[in-house]
Amino acid sequence: MKPYGSQLNLKKNFSYGSKKNFEKISIITIKLIHQIFDTINVSLVVLIFILFFLSFNSQRKWSNTFENLSKTRAINNNLIDYISKIEELYISELESINTYRKTKPEDLIYLDKLSEKKESLFKKNLSSFIEGFSDSKYQRGY
Repeated sequence: MKPYGSQLNLKKNFSYGSKKNFEKISIITIKLIHQIFDTINVSLVVLIFILFFLSFNSQRKWSNTFENLSKTRAINNNLIDYISKIEELYISELESINTYRKTKPEDLIYLDKLSEKKESLFKKNLSSFIEGFSDSKYQRGY
């Protein structure tokens, strides 16, 4: 220690060889630290890409599932419409049953059976042919 005024200068003497060894050790440790950080960065980038592709695949699967669910919902809505129409028809039928009353024999009207007219096939065809001419069904030219 050399006194310099009221202050003391502390000076440590290093040899040139120890200074060189210290620089080598510090360069080696810095290279090692850089290599560790590079490895961590590369592994993080690989992890990010793997997770990106996994999420992309799951998004595609979810899109397909959502499309199927949308189709199913549309089919169900159509079925609900059909079911409501059928229920409405049944309810109207049930209500109409209550408006009709049961008949009694006094309510029935009996008619005599009418005889059916028997017409020959030739007369029937001839009359339809004549009607066709009168209705201009059979025409010549344009």
